[in-house]
Parts: sequence; structure tokens; C-alpha cells
Amino acid sequence: MGSSFWTVCLILASLVSSSFCALPRKPVDVPFGRNYYPTWAFDHIKYFNGGSEIQLHLDKSTGTGFQSKGSYLFGHFSMNIKMVPGDSAGTVTAFYLSSQNAEHDEIDFEFLGNRTGQPYILQTNVFTGGQGNKEQRIFLWFDPTKEFHRYSILWNMYQIVFYVDDVPIRVFKNSKDLGVKFPFDQPMKIYNSLWNADDWATRGGLEKTDCSKAPFIAGYKSFHIDGCEASVNSKFCATQGMRWWDQAEFRDFDAAQWRSLKWVREKYTIYNYCTDRKRLPQIPSECKRDGDI
Repeated sequence: MGSSFWTVCLILASLVSSSFCALPRKPVDVPFGRNYYPTWAFDHIKYFNGGSEIQLHLDKSTGTGFQSKGSYLFGHFSMNIKMVPGDSAGTVTAFYLSSQNAEHDEIDFEFLGNRTGQPYILQTNVFTGGQGNKEQRIFLWFDPTKEFHRYSILWNMYQIVFYVDDVPIRVFKNSKDLGVKFPFDQPMKIYNSLWNADDWATRGGLEKTDCSKAPFIAGYKSFHIDGCEASVNSKFCATQGMRWWDQAEFRDFDAAQWRSLKWVREKYTIYNYCTDRKRLPQIPSECKRDGDI
């Protein structure tokens, strides 16, 4: 078994006492072509082992990306990714869900590159009705360029959970009762990309991409999708309440999961919109429920 498996075991063992921790089901690894297709710069995607692993290449001319064949209204989505090694400043490796209209919903993993020797930053964000501004940033407890690690999103009517190797790093709960919009009626596609964002990605744009280091290469594999497939115009999931990710144990955190999230908050969080009083003088109403304050 890989070292990431043992890392998760050690982390959870240190945080769990007698309480049960509900982990997502193990993703099913499938070839790239089962669930995805390229969307731009096709020649910058390289395929290995019959499509069970791919590489995205970024050079001075272009990056590249791919998207899911289907659209989904809730589910569990994961990707095993190995980040660009070395000097990756200015680059962004992305894995996210997004709907396709002006007032779109979106659930983001964005990995912000850095100068050699500096840690990657993982940024998460949630857009609802076209509005985002819910950024959180963390350092990871491992080097994401050395081997593949699993990044997952669990999305149901009750909450959105971001996982790194099954460790919950963020939860965004359905707080419609508090007047907070929640993604619930716009099917989303899954997108992945590697691109040059040196106008903002590293130190707010101060560090630029060194194109002499190109090509920048990120690896992807697993390509797991377990969601409620729906047409773009659907407003509900036909199997609502019937899938494993929709059951009671995935509608809220148990004590062990709250401890895991607290561990990430205390040791690895470097920015949280919930605590940014300069930007948001009033604490957003969802933040206490989400365990952010």
C-alpha cells in the first residue's frame, strides 16, 4: 500500500477515540475515456497505460484541460493528482465542478504553484448563483509533487465536503435557513486543467512563471465519478436519498470528522474568508455552522 494510505491511517488514528468515522467509499479506478474527454490543446495531454494515467503539459504557448462527459446533480467525485514538481510558480493545477450558466454554481480545488523549495498552496472555493468569494487556503502535510494523492468532493443536499486522502479539510453546509445560497438545482460537469495564472497565483502575482522551466507536467489518474447523472436543465436528482453518499452518515460530521477538520484548521490553514475582517467586516452567517470560527 502507498504511503498516502498509511498517512491517512495515522492521522485518523491520532484524532479518533471511540467514535466511528464515516469515510467515503473507495473510489473505483477507471480509464480516462470512460468518464472524460479533452477540451483544449489536445496535443498537450499525454496518455499512459491504456489511458489509466495521463499527463497535462503546460508550456509557453498553452496549457490544457479536460472535462466530464456527463453532468451531475450531487455525488462523490475524486481524482488522483501528482502536482508539477520543481519551480511551479505561476501555475495552477485545477480540479473542480461547475454548472454552465451565467449565475453558475462551482466547487473548486485549485493548487497554486510556488518557487522551488516553497510549499504548494491548496485553495478551495464555493460559488453559488455566480457569487464566490469563499476562499480558503491551506498548506498540505506532504509534498504533493512526489507521488499521487487523492482529492475528493462529496456533494449532497446537506453539505459539500472537500477531502485530501479521505481527511476532511473543509465543509460547506446547506445553510439556506440562514439566507445562504447552496448549490442544489444546477447540474455540474467536472473540469480539470493546468494553466498559467501568474497574474495572481503565486504571492498575488509577484512571482511569475519561469517559462525556461517548461514543460510543466501534472499527472492525473483514477478518474472516479459516482454521481447522479442529469441533463443540464434538470432541477432534481432522480435517485435522491437512495445513493450511499446521500445517507444519514454523510449528511453531517461525526465527532471524529470535526476533530480532523480542527486539526487542519489549527495546523495548516493560512487563509480563511471567515476570519478576514478587513475584507468582510461582518462574519458570514454560515461560518460558525461550518466550523470556521
